[in-house]
Amino acid sequence: MSLPLEMQFVDLPAPGGPENMVLAKGPLPELKPGDILVRVEAAGINRPDVLQRKGDYPPPPGASPILGLEVAGEVVALGEGAQGFRIGDRVCALANGGGYAEYTAVPATQVLAWPRGYDAVKAAALPETFFTVWANVFDMAGLKAGETILIHGGSSGIGTTAIQLAKAFGAEVFVTAGSTEKCRACEALGAKRAINYRDEDFKTVVLEETGGRGVDVILDMVGGRYFDRNIGSLAKDGRLSIIAFLGGAKVEGANIAPILTKRLHVMGSALRPRTAAEKQAIRDGLVEKVWPLLETGKVAPVIHSVLPFSAVADGHRQMEQGDHVGKIIMSL
Repeated sequence: MSLPLEMQFVDLPAPGGPENMVLAKGPLPELKPGDILVRVEAAGINRPDVLQRKGDYPPPPGASPILGLEVAGEVVALGEGAQGFRIGDRVCALANGGGYAEYTAVPATQVLAWPRGYDAVKAAALPETFFTVWANVFDMAGLKAGETILIHGGSSGIGTTAIQLAKAFGAEVFVTAGSTEKCRACEALGAKRAINYRDEDFKTVVLEETGGRGVDVILDMVGGRYFDRNIGSLAKDGRLSIIAFLGGAKVEGANIAPILTKRLHVMGSALRPRTAAEKQAIRDGLVEKVWPLLETGKVAPVIHSVLPFSAVADGHRQMEQGDHVGKIIMSL
């Protein structure tokens, strides 16, 4: 397959606002051993992209400085030793960076075939959120059928994914969201009770809904501001999984005694710094356990908007405004 010498990509000459991102031309990425080259047809916009754009989330050593952590498209070249895919395959992938571009190099171990019946836009809405939810809710926190979970940010891309997967695997789901409309959307996806955090105290509601017991798992992206109430909302042997700290990274005056008396587990992780082997293990779990749910329609990505590649700044503004339900996708 003949490839161009140059590609279009989103450049970030300096950290700052959405307007700092500009379209530019540059060489295609070089393939490392084990990589595959994807001609990108659609790419997701995620919260870590916004943080990187602002200068708060630098790419790890060796990763592309170009923004973008998830793509879908066509395999057009294979690096030395890359296995499992052929040129022409339609794939989506968790990228280590470089997703905001016409061509992206990704480790083959982080690549998945499109679920049957999917197009590029739907496939691009999968990797970042499904990797994150599978790793944190199921692998680390060990959510099981018959348990209860509280998901903060239920209307986000991660939240809408977590609601559906938790429900599909037999858990009872509670969520928080910031408006009546978002709460109704979460309940339509399978949440038993959506709590408008602007009007209600989630700890009070959770304890009422569970007869004072609390929930088994909490997926939290707020951090410090919610820590004390999260601890108070957990049942005995409960697990708190922290994946971001949009409400601050520090905790002031929290009562940690319940961690001891209720044998609680507090854990956290970020996806991007995980090793290649760890990401491959998450990928393999998704292929085995989750892809069949996508192909039968039991679970599906929620897509808020689809924008042209040239409107990347508008996509970031949508993410920062926080009015979206589900994923924001760029189509190339």
